[in-house]
Amino acid sequence: MSNSADSPQGPVRRPFRHPVRVLTAAVFALAGLIFVTSANTAKGTNIRTDSSLLKLSDLIQQRSGKNAALDDSNASLRDDIDSLAQRDDGSTKAEDARLKALEREAGTAKLSGRAVAVTLDDAPPDATAKPGYPDPQPNDLVIHQQDLQAVVNALWLGGARGIRVMDQRLISTSAVRCVGNTLILQGRVYSPPYRITAVGDPDSLKKALDNSPAIQNYLLYVKAYGLGWKVDEREAVTLPGYSGTVDLHYAKPVK
Repeated sequence: MSNSADSPQGPVRRPFRHPVRVLTAAVFALAGLIFVTSANTAKGTNIRTDSSLLKLSDLIQQRSGKNAALDDSNASLRDDIDSLAQRDDGSTKAEDARLKALEREAGTAKLSGRAVAVTLDDAPPDATAKPGYPDPQPNDLVIHQQDLQAVVNALWLGGARGIRVMDQRLISTSAVRCVGNTLILQGRVYSPPYRITAVGDPDSLKKALDNSPAIQNYLLYVKAYGLGWKVDEREAVTLPGYSGTVDLHYAKPVK
């Protein structure tokens, strides 16, 4: 048995590359590729903070303002058309009366009378739970779509002759929808507090609000976390006529 020290040449080892070193090199290479790609994409702009990049919220507000201006323009044109049509349209008094009745039913004519106004609002920023209630979750402190729908549905059930949400008149095709903590109504965007006004018998309207199970559930959150709730009776209110398009838009199957 020979001693390795006596051998003219020790055992030969094949070179071995440690896998950790190889992986580290690959990570640095990938990071460099990402930096280069980001630089080419940004083209010298600060992607996070560059004020020239339009935020989605800004775009929504712009579109909302544009829709409001178009609604005002449409309402003005409709008034002009009505004025011209009333000069000499060849219709009888009975036909004119029937047309006005249809306009009132459709919500395109102004409506005046006694009313009830309901205001809903988010809880204060520093809201905490009242004694005996669990700590609030973020969703417990804001107005939701179902809260607004509950008020609108209760007012219709109470015999409302017409309803205005914020500054817009509701018609049969109106949809009260919320995205996040904002209301989107007929192409326009609103933030709380939300004001809903209904023309009708105040006693019947308030009774319908009191009898709504959905509103009773909302009032629990009012009591527990301080959500806003206010009901006012108004002696004389004039709701504007609906000024948007009355054309129905619907989806069609693709053949």
